[in-house]
Amino acid sequence: MPQTLTFGSALLAVLALANCASYDTPNNLEPVAAGDGYQAQYRTPDVSRGQARFLRSAEINASKCRPWRGGAGGKGGGVAAVSLRGERLSRNDLVDIRIADDDTFSGDYVVSRDGTLKLPFLAPIRAQGRSTSEIEADISRQLIAGDFFVERPRISVRVADFASVTVGVSGAVFEPHSVEIGGVTGDQVDSRRQGALGASSEGRNLSAALRAVGGVRPDADISAIEVRRAGTLYTLDMRGVFEGQNVVDIMLLTGDEVSVPSRGCFQEELMRPSPISPPGVSLFLSNLTQPATGNAPSAIGREVREVPYGTRYMQAVIDTNCVGGARATSADRSAVLFSRNPITEVSVVIERDIEDLLRRADRDDYDPFLLPGDSIACYDSTVTNVGEVGRVLGILGLSALAL
Repeated sequence: MPQTLTFGSALLAVLALANCASYDTPNNLEPVAAGDGYQAQYRTPDVSRGQARFLRSAEINASKCRPWRGGAGGKGGGVAAVSLRGERLSRNDLVDIRIADDDTFSGDYVVSRDGTLKLPFLAPIRAQGRSTSEIEADISRQLIAGDFFVERPRISVRVADFASVTVGVSGAVFEPHSVEIGGVTGDQVDSRRQGALGASSEGRNLSAALRAVGGVRPDADISAIEVRRAGTLYTLDMRGVFEGQNVVDIMLLTGDEVSVPSRGCFQEELMRPSPISPPGVSLFLSNLTQPATGNAPSAIGREVREVPYGTRYMQAVIDTNCVGGARATSADRSAVLFSRNPITEVSVVIERDIEDLLRRADRDDYDPFLLPGDSIACYDSTVTNVGEVGRVLGILGLSALAL
């Protein structure tokens, strides 16, 4: 005897499956629901929409901050920055040396692996970390001491090409590791520049190294960035980078070690583009049912996954096509954010009712900033879920009738 599904039993099955499809709030090891996560914006709303009158996230985040190690005063680089400014030579740099009325010593030289310049008949001249004027003075002294010249000759030492340098970067950055900066690929070589004296050193700047390791994290203490060079520790204040003034950006050398300390708190003022911020945020996105049938129709590709640094959760949710559409079937969606505390390396998952967050007056209090590597998944409304269950039951009913 064929098996059939009555309307009543089908309806009960739909409701039962729809109820089974609901889940409770995600669990987390860190007390993010109470505001004690990496961002206070992760916490669960503690007031109803009607009582939403204040924004507290910024205050909660700031309350965890340790004092600036560089002090609360001026935002310049200090004495350390002054002593490190200017062009400094590093290993493998190409140097043009010219001595008036002389063919023996004039020529192109490369700074050796041991950090010296080796001119014929002269003792090796220390070049690593030194300026061209200091090298000119050393060459002059050796030429006179060796009786090659009676009086100090006219000497010109110019950098013809800056080589790449390898430095180590650690601390409150997103991807701490050793990096090579300042190199120029073959397809970017300018033949006219190669044939001219002088070179650009922007690619060897401290800011270039910080961006090469993913940029500084929001908990970074940029008032006291440490640079260790040849056994000496220098401390630099780079807070002016975010204000367009007193910018400190020294030239790095091979062997330098950079360390960015942490203030132990989330600083919203660092969540914006800058020369030392991450170049952008790469997101992992999922929106597999309504209002789109897959990632391709949703245009979830490279352009969507990469969003500007400082983008918030709701902006990404909108970018994933999780908001809008027919109110009857598309409202009451939710979205889940998967992130990781970069200080503790502990993961966190938060779920938001999109329509509730969208309509709250204090929405900014619960709208977290996105960090590199975050993931967002969208879930459809109850109506859509019930409709999907009904479709599946319809297929099962047809299969049962065919038996």
